[in-house]
Amino acid sequence: MPYKSFDPRTFRDKPVSFVRRSGRMTPSQERAWEDLGPRYLHELPRGHAATSVADHASLEPAEVFGRVAPLVVEVGSGQGHAIVHAASELRDWDFIAVEVFRAGLARTMIRAEWADLANLRLVEANAPEVLERALPEHSVDEIWVFFPDPWAKERHKKRRLVSPDFARIAARALKPGGLLRLATDWEDYAEHMRETMDAAPGFARDFAGEWAPRFEGRVLTAFEQKGIDKGRVIRDLAYRSA
Repeated sequence: MPYKSFDPRTFRDKPVSFVRRSGRMTPSQERAWEDLGPRYLHELPRGHAATSVADHASLEPAEVFGRVAPLVVEVGSGQGHAIVHAASELRDWDFIAVEVFRAGLARTMIRAEWADLANLRLVEANAPEVLERALPEHSVDEIWVFFPDPWAKERHKKRRLVSPDFARIAARALKPGGLLRLATDWEDYAEHMRETMDAAPGFARDFAGEWAPRFEGRVLTAFEQKGIDKGRVIRDLAYRSA
Protein backbone atom coordinates (compact mmCIF):
# COMPACT_ATOMS: atom_id res chain seq x y z
CA MET A 1 0.00 0.00 0.00
CA PRO A 2 1.23 3.56 -0.67
CA TYR A 3 2.61 5.55 2.23
CA LYS A 4 -0.10 7.58 3.95
CA SER A 5 0.89 11.21 4.07
CA PHE A 6 -0.06 13.39 7.03
CA ASP A 7 1.20 16.54 5.31
CA PRO A 8 -1.70 19.02 5.69
CA ARG A 9 -1.02 20.23 2.14
CA THR A 10 -2.34 16.88 0.87
CA PHE A 11 -5.78 17.41 2.43
CA ARG A 12 -8.33 18.74 -0.07
CA ASP A 13 -11.06 21.18 0.91
CA LYS A 14 -12.91 20.79 -2.42
CA PRO A 15 -14.91 17.87 -3.84
CA VAL A 16 -12.87 15.26 -5.65
CA SER A 17 -13.78 12.92 -8.48
CA PHE A 18 -13.01 9.71 -6.59
CA VAL A 19 -13.23 7.73 -3.38
CA ARG A 20 -10.02 6.23 -2.06
CA ARG A 21 -10.12 2.42 -2.16
CA SER A 22 -7.34 -0.09 -1.91
CA GLY A 23 -6.64 -2.48 -4.75
CA ARG A 24 -3.91 -4.00 -6.86
CA MET A 25 -3.58 -4.48 -10.56
CA THR A 26 -3.58 -7.92 -12.11
CA PRO A 27 -0.48 -9.06 -14.02
CA SER A 28 -2.19 -8.25 -17.33
CA GLN A 29 -3.03 -4.78 -16.09
CA GLU A 30 0.54 -4.27 -14.92
CA ARG A 31 1.78 -5.24 -18.39
CA ALA A 32 -0.73 -2.89 -20.02
CA TRP A 33 0.44 -0.06 -17.79
CA GLU A 34 4.05 -0.61 -18.81
CA ASP A 35 3.50 -1.42 -22.49
CA LEU A 36 0.58 0.86 -23.39
CA GLY A 37 1.17 3.72 -20.97
CA PRO A 38 3.61 5.52 -23.30
CA ARG A 39 0.95 5.53 -26.02
CA TYR A 40 -2.13 6.51 -24.02
CA LEU A 41 -1.11 8.04 -20.69
CA HIS A 42 -0.55 11.79 -20.50
CA GLU A 43 1.53 12.64 -17.45
CA LEU A 44 0.92 15.86 -15.55
CA PRO A 45 3.14 17.41 -12.88
CA ARG A 46 1.83 16.70 -9.39
CA GLY A 47 0.94 18.94 -6.52
CA HIS A 48 1.50 17.73 -2.96
CA ALA A 49 -1.15 14.98 -3.01
CA ALA A 50 -0.63 11.78 -4.99
CA THR A 51 -3.40 12.47 -7.52
CA SER A 52 -3.22 16.26 -7.45
CA VAL A 53 -2.25 18.54 -10.33
CA ALA A 54 0.40 21.22 -9.99
CA ASP A 55 -0.61 24.83 -10.50
CA HIS A 56 1.73 25.13 -13.49
CA ALA A 57 0.44 21.97 -15.22
CA SER A 58 -0.49 22.28 -18.88
CA LEU A 59 -2.49 20.04 -21.17
CA GLU A 60 -2.84 21.57 -24.64
CA PRO A 61 -5.21 19.35 -26.65
CA ALA A 62 -3.82 20.36 -30.05
CA GLU A 63 -0.31 19.40 -28.92
CA VAL A 64 -1.42 16.15 -27.30
CA PHE A 65 -3.46 14.91 -30.28
CA GLY A 66 -1.58 16.67 -33.07
CA ARG A 67 -4.74 18.26 -34.45
CA VAL A 68 -7.65 20.55 -33.64
CA ALA A 69 -10.87 18.59 -33.09
CA PRO A 70 -13.93 18.58 -30.79
CA LEU A 71 -12.88 17.47 -27.31
CA VAL A 72 -14.70 15.37 -24.70
CA VAL A 73 -13.43 14.95 -21.13
CA GLU A 74 -14.88 12.17 -19.01
CA VAL A 75 -14.66 12.68 -15.25
CA GLY A 76 -14.16 9.33 -13.54
CA SER A 77 -13.90 7.05 -16.56
CA GLY A 78 -13.83 3.81 -14.57
CA GLN A 79 -12.74 0.92 -16.79
CA GLY A 80 -13.30 2.97 -19.93
CA HIS A 81 -16.45 1.36 -21.33
CA ALA A 82 -18.20 4.61 -22.22
CA ILE A 83 -15.25 6.59 -23.49
CA VAL A 84 -13.66 3.79 -25.53
CA HIS A 85 -16.99 3.11 -27.23
CA ALA A 86 -17.46 6.80 -27.99
CA ALA A 87 -13.91 7.25 -29.26
CA SER A 88 -14.37 4.24 -31.53
CA GLU A 89 -17.60 5.70 -32.95
CA LEU A 90 -16.35 9.28 -33.29
CA ARG A 91 -12.80 9.10 -34.55
CA ASP A 92 -12.89 12.70 -35.73
CA TRP A 93 -13.37 13.76 -32.07
CA ASP A 94 -10.74 13.63 -29.33
CA PHE A 95 -11.31 12.18 -25.86
CA ILE A 96 -9.59 12.50 -22.49
CA ALA A 97 -10.40 9.99 -19.73
CA VAL A 98 -9.57 11.23 -16.22
CA GLU A 99 -9.41 8.59 -13.50
CA VAL A 100 -7.36 7.98 -10.34
CA PHE A 101 -7.51 4.17 -10.19
CA ARG A 102 -4.70 2.57 -12.13
CA ALA A 103 -6.50 -0.73 -12.57
CA GLY A 104 -9.33 1.09 -14.34
CA LEU A 105 -6.91 3.07 -16.47
CA ALA A 106 -5.04 -0.10 -17.39
CA ARG A 107 -8.29 -1.77 -18.48
CA THR A 108 -9.09 1.33 -20.53
CA MET A 109 -5.70 1.10 -22.24
CA ILE A 110 -6.34 -2.54 -23.11
CA ARG A 111 -9.72 -1.71 -24.62
CA ALA A 112 -8.26 1.27 -26.49
CA GLU A 113 -5.54 -0.95 -27.94
CA TRP A 114 -8.11 -3.49 -29.11
CA ALA A 115 -9.98 -0.67 -30.85
CA ASP A 116 -6.74 0.82 -32.24
CA LEU A 117 -7.61 4.29 -30.98
CA ALA A 118 -5.47 7.30 -31.73
CA ASN A 119 -7.99 9.83 -30.40
CA LEU A 120 -7.94 8.88 -26.71
CA ARG A 121 -5.61 9.90 -23.91
CA LEU A 122 -5.73 9.01 -20.22
CA VAL A 123 -4.85 11.18 -17.24
CA GLU A 124 -4.26 9.77 -13.76
CA ALA A 125 -5.44 12.63 -11.57
CA ASN A 126 -8.27 14.27 -9.69
CA ALA A 127 -10.50 15.47 -12.52
CA PRO A 128 -11.60 18.89 -11.19
CA GLU A 129 -7.94 19.89 -10.91
CA VAL A 130 -7.32 18.81 -14.51
CA LEU A 131 -10.27 20.91 -15.67
CA GLU A 132 -9.28 23.92 -13.59
CA ARG A 133 -5.49 23.93 -13.81
CA ALA A 134 -4.24 21.96 -16.80
CA LEU A 135 -6.70 22.41 -19.65
CA PRO A 136 -6.91 25.80 -21.36
CA GLU A 137 -9.91 27.94 -20.56
CA HIS A 138 -12.89 27.26 -22.86
CA SER A 139 -11.19 24.34 -24.62
CA VAL A 140 -13.66 21.47 -24.01
CA ASP A 141 -16.78 20.71 -26.05
CA GLU A 142 -18.34 18.23 -23.63
CA ILE A 143 -17.71 17.12 -20.05
CA TRP A 144 -19.19 13.77 -19.00
CA VAL A 145 -19.93 12.78 -15.40
CA PHE A 146 -21.56 9.36 -15.50
CA PHE A 147 -22.52 7.60 -12.26
CA PRO A 148 -20.26 9.43 -9.82
CA ASP A 149 -20.10 8.12 -6.28
CA PRO A 150 -23.48 9.08 -4.71
CA TRP A 151 -22.15 9.44 -1.16
CA ALA A 152 -25.49 8.05 -0.06
CA LYS A 153 -25.16 8.58 3.69
CA GLU A 154 -26.56 11.90 4.84
CA ARG A 155 -23.35 12.93 6.62
CA HIS A 156 -21.33 12.27 3.44
CA LYS A 157 -23.47 14.13 0.92
CA LYS A 158 -21.30 17.24 1.25
CA ARG A 159 -18.57 15.25 -0.54
CA ARG A 160 -20.56 14.84 -3.75
CA LEU A 161 -18.68 15.91 -6.85
CA VAL A 162 -21.47 17.90 -8.47
CA SER A 163 -21.52 21.13 -6.49
CA PRO A 164 -21.53 24.87 -7.11
CA ASP A 165 -17.72 24.82 -7.17
CA PHE A 166 -17.64 22.02 -9.72
CA ALA A 167 -20.13 23.96 -11.86
CA ARG A 168 -17.74 26.92 -11.76
CA ILE A 169 -14.83 24.71 -12.83
CA ALA A 170 -16.86 23.12 -15.64
CA ALA A 171 -17.93 26.56 -16.89
CA ARG A 172 -14.28 27.59 -17.09
CA ALA A 173 -13.28 24.51 -19.10
CA LEU A 174 -16.23 24.37 -21.51
CA LYS A 175 -16.43 26.33 -24.71
CA PRO A 176 -19.40 28.68 -25.07
CA GLY A 177 -22.24 26.36 -26.06
CA GLY A 178 -20.43 23.32 -24.66
CA LEU A 179 -22.30 20.57 -22.82
CA LEU A 180 -22.07 19.13 -19.34
CA ARG A 181 -23.69 15.68 -19.41
CA LEU A 182 -24.63 13.98 -16.13
CA ALA A 183 -26.11 10.61 -15.29
CA THR A 184 -26.86 8.78 -12.03
CA ASP A 185 -29.01 5.95 -10.74
CA TRP A 186 -29.55 7.59 -7.33
CA GLU A 187 -32.76 9.63 -7.35
CA ASP A 188 -31.79 12.07 -4.61
CA TYR A 189 -28.40 12.70 -6.24
CA ALA A 190 -30.18 13.34 -9.55
CA GLU A 191 -32.38 15.89 -7.80
CA HIS A 192 -29.29 17.41 -6.16
CA MET A 193 -27.54 17.64 -9.55
CA ARG A 194 -30.55 19.31 -11.13
CA GLU A 195 -30.97 21.78 -8.28
CA THR A 196 -27.25 22.63 -8.33
CA MET A 197 -26.99 23.08 -12.09
CA ASP A 198 -30.28 24.95 -12.43
CA ALA A 199 -28.80 27.55 -10.06
CA ALA A 200 -25.30 27.55 -11.59
CA PRO A 201 -24.29 30.81 -13.30
CA GLY A 202 -23.46 30.42 -16.98
CA PHE A 203 -25.49 27.26 -17.57
CA ALA A 204 -28.91 26.59 -19.06
CA ARG A 205 -30.90 23.37 -19.35
CA ASP A 206 -30.45 21.54 -22.65
CA PHE A 207 -33.61 19.48 -22.18
CA ALA A 208 -37.34 19.97 -21.80
CA GLY A 209 -39.40 18.54 -18.95
CA GLU A 210 -38.06 17.12 -15.70
CA TRP A 211 -35.16 15.07 -17.03
CA ALA A 212 -33.06 14.82 -20.16
CA PRO A 213 -33.57 11.81 -22.43
CA ARG A 214 -30.98 9.07 -22.09
CA PHE A 215 -27.78 10.16 -23.81
CA GLU A 216 -27.58 7.95 -26.89
CA GLY A 217 -23.80 8.23 -26.96
CA ARG A 218 -23.46 6.45 -23.61
CA VAL A 219 -23.05 2.73 -24.12
CA LEU A 220 -25.03 0.58 -21.69
CA THR A 221 -22.52 -0.83 -19.21
CA ALA A 222 -22.81 -3.68 -16.74
CA PHE A 223 -22.77 -1.08 -13.95
CA GLU A 224 -25.77 0.76 -15.38
CA GLN A 225 -27.60 -2.50 -16.07
CA LYS A 226 -27.03 -3.57 -12.47
CA GLY A 227 -28.76 -0.42 -11.29
CA ILE A 228 -31.66 -1.05 -13.65
CA ASP A 229 -31.94 -4.64 -12.42
CA LYS A 230 -32.23 -3.32 -8.87
CA GLY A 231 -35.15 -1.16 -9.92
CA ARG A 232 -33.28 2.13 -9.96
CA VAL A 233 -34.27 4.72 -12.51
CA ILE A 234 -31.40 6.16 -14.54
CA ARG A 235 -31.57 9.94 -14.66
CA ASP A 236 -29.81 12.00 -17.32
CA LEU A 237 -29.22 15.74 -17.28
CA ALA A 238 -27.59 18.03 -19.84
CA TYR A 239 -26.59 21.66 -19.39
CA ARG A 240 -25.22 24.04 -22.02
CA SER A 241 -22.68 26.68 -21.11
CA ALA A 242 -23.28 30.29 -22.00
